[in-house]
Amino acid sequence: MLVDTHAHLDDEAFAADRDDVLRRARAAGVARVLAVGTTAATSLRCAGLAERFPGVYAAVGIQPNYVHEALPGDWEAVVALLDRPRVAALGETGLDRYWHDAPWETQQDYFDRHLRLAQQRDVPLVIHMRDCGPEIAEMLREARRRGPLRGVMHSFTGDEPLMRECVELGLHISFAGMVTYKKSTALRACAALAPADRLLVETDSPYLSPEPVRGQRPNEPANVRFVAACLAEARGVPLAVLAQQTSANAANLFRLPPGEA
Repeated sequence: MLVDTHAHLDDEAFAADRDDVLRRARAAGVARVLAVGTTAATSLRCAGLAERFPGVYAAVGIQPNYVHEALPGDWEAVVALLDRPRVAALGETGLDRYWHDAPWETQQDYFDRHLRLAQQRDVPLVIHMRDCGPEIAEMLREARRRGPLRGVMHSFTGDEPLMRECVELGLHISFAGMVTYKKSTALRACAALAPADRLLVETDSPYLSPEPVRGQRPNEPANVRFVAACLAEARGVPLAVLAQQTSANAANLFRLPPGEA
């Protein structure tokens, strides 16, 4: 059984057949899915989905590309959502240098808020990073000086030194569809070296459909099995071993109750 640790289940792409999407995930051996919010409104929807569907948990936060659109009260709404049942993580948060709509200082402010709140409440973070490895590392180091860190570098695309530093700082490393792409040789090599007890898998659905279903739109949680198979091959272990390890890692990080979907 597998855990998809990052899926935007609230997305409009799933509106017409969300029940079927989750049925297909179960049929493919995906026991649990973390539904990840990117704004206060989507976080509320993810919390609702977690309460509605067995096997679904939620992460709540404001993603860096949306921080400039946050309204008064949105941050307080995210903080309050941490008290909802089946909310297992804070995020998606982080930094992004690829898109330029959100002012950099605003991104840093919100990432710092998420970091501090996660440390205060002892909840794991879901961290987005795009084209900003050094800046992410700097803020993570600063946070680690304040106290322990728990969380995941989601859809990791950095290099081996950054991966190792993130692990040293206390974080897990998650790989999505990009690790399966033919051109991603360096990323697979990095994934092969990640510590087994810090490794996670995800889809980032409805985005990043993996090989061999790269043309499928939308991507969906059932396809996390292809990410897992790619990582198992890269690491030279049976898929069953990879699935068991990553599922145990997810249960440990997000404190998912044993024997309960």
